[in-house]
This record gives sequence, C-alpha cells and structure tokens, in this order.
Amino acid sequence: MIDRRAPNADPPRSGFADLFLRLQPQMRELDRFLRSQLSAFEPEIRDPVEYCLDVSGKRIRPALVFFSGWGVAEPMASELVRAAAVVEMVHLATLVHDDIMDGADLRRNQPTVARRYGVDVAVLLGDALLAHAVNVAAQFPSTEICRVVSDATRKVCAGEIAQTLRRGDAAITMADYRRIIGLKTAELFRLSCMLGSRLAGFEDGFVEAASGFGRRLGSAYQIYDDLADFFGEEKRIGKTLGTDLSGGKVTLPTLVLLDRLPDKERDELIGEIREQRSPSLERRRALMNAHGVFPAVADEVRVELGAAAALLAPWAHREPSPMLLQLLDLLQSQVNSLSAGVAA
Repeated sequence: MIDRRAPNADPPRSGFADLFLRLQPQMRELDRFLRSQLSAFEPEIRDPVEYCLDVSGKRIRPALVFFSGWGVAEPMASELVRAAAVVEMVHLATLVHDDIMDGADLRRNQPTVARRYGVDVAVLLGDALLAHAVNVAAQFPSTEICRVVSDATRKVCAGEIAQTLRRGDAAITMADYRRIIGLKTAELFRLSCMLGSRLAGFEDGFVEAASGFGRRLGSAYQIYDDLADFFGEEKRIGKTLGTDLSGGKVTLPTLVLLDRLPDKERDELIGEIREQRSPSLERRRALMNAHGVFPAVADEVRVELGAAAALLAPWAHREPSPMLLQLLDLLQSQVNSLSAGVAA
C-alpha cells in the first residue's frame, strides 16, 4: 500500500477560491471529459445537455473526488476525472429534477433547464443524464465502481421521492428529516469521497473515514442550504429562494420554528403547511428571527462539521486530510455569512 504523508499536517487555511485554485488542472480535465461526452448523446438533446454543463456551478462533488484522492499520479489521475464526471452528471440530473418539482426559475443566476426548455424536456433530460452516468461508471475495470454508483444514485432518487411524498406533512420528525437529507444529499457526498480515496489506492480504514466524512459534510451542506432558503440573498446564492416554503417542504428551520411557536401560531403554521399555502418569505423569516431559529439551525451545522473533522483526526497524516478539513472551515464561513439575513 502506498504511504502518502502530508508534507505539512497543518497548512495555513485559505479561502474558497484559493483552495479550489489547486484543482484547476483537474477541473480543466473534468470539463474536457464532460464535453467529450456530448457526442454520446443523441443530436436532439446535445444542446440542453451542454446547457446543463454551462450552469453547473462550483462542482463541489467532483472536488471531493479529487481532494479525497489527492496525490495520485497517472494513470490513476484519469480515473479520478472519470469518477468525478460520473458524480457530476448524477448531481446535474438531480438538480434538473429538483428545479421542476420546486418550480424554480433560476439556477446559478441563469434560467433553469425547465424554464428554458420546458418541463417535459427537463424531466427526460434528467433521466438521460442519470442513464449516461451509470454507463460511464460501467466502463471502469472494476464492477465495484458501477455497483456503488448505481446504488448511490438509487438512494439519491429515493430521498427525493421521500421528500416529495412528505410535502405538506406537518408531522415530519427530526428523524424523518435526517433520513431524507442522508439520502438526497449526504449519499452523493459520501460516494464522492469513497470513489476518490478508493481509486487513489488508500487503505480501507482511510476510505471508510473519508466516506463517513463525506456523509457528515453532505448533511451539514444540506442543512446550510435549507437555512439559505430562508436567510440567503437570491442574487448571491444564485437560485430561486423560498422554494421549500412554497412547495410545502418541511426542513430543519421550519421544524425548529414549529417547536418554538406558541400553540395558536403553531396551529396556523401547520395549516399553511398542510394546505401548502405560501405566506411571504419575509413573514416566515421574521418569525424565525423572533424565536432564535437561525442560531439553533446553525448549531446543527457545527455539530455535523465537528463530527466530520473527528472522523479524519486519526488520518491527519494522509495527504487528502488537510484539504478536506479546509472544506469544513469554508462551509462554516458560508453559514456565518448568512447571519446578515437574520436581521433582514
């Protein structure tokens, strides 16, 4: 087994741009690979597929693949690019479907696929992206890669279905919420870290730790995203906000609010959720401000980030660990930046 040790176990922490600057060569290769896949799609759908690639954002999940497999040389580096492309296509497919269900108009400050091409095209385009992701995964020499990708893809879809079935359900519990985000978001983060560390040839113990790290980071990220749906700024976040509210989704901020409201106001909120009536975002945010929802939910993010850090603590000497840990700091800074919306 290759013994990769970090040249500096505690490097200076940097901002998001500085950290991801280190991935420029990998991201260029990823983009090249994804563009090369356009020819595999039928001519009729290449334009919307290319449009998806153009508005794909920061590519956090591919970054997790690269950081988790940091330090490998050719030919394994090309395998990491292929794996990163697989998780990115799965993620893009879920975004296309999410935007349909949420009725969202913006994604990355651009019209969503559904808005640009229509809902019918968007549904089928998401299906095509999922199918092609599994096809690319099947091209790895090991059947393990295709197996874990298809398994994770099914779980992501199951999480979205579970959340959809609970729309308008005010009886959702914390356990229900954790189950949903564990499937719809954390699973793909886990897969990204698992693929990167496995393909890089790290020992099973580190692969398990990295996978657990990814799951915790994914949960923290989803809680942050749910918080941003109420406290973010649409221009800065780059997508339509308030979609959870308008779609009858009960996320952690609403769960905390339900727990803290007086009986009369709580009953009113339950009625809104059940009937999927959409009060103004400003009114709901004002209630959350009055009842301390933001700090309570932000604390849940910190708990997840702390658990993620603890999983990597025994593996601080492995080369990917310092960069993965920096991601925790970056997500915490994103949560902190939302606090400006608390007084809004």
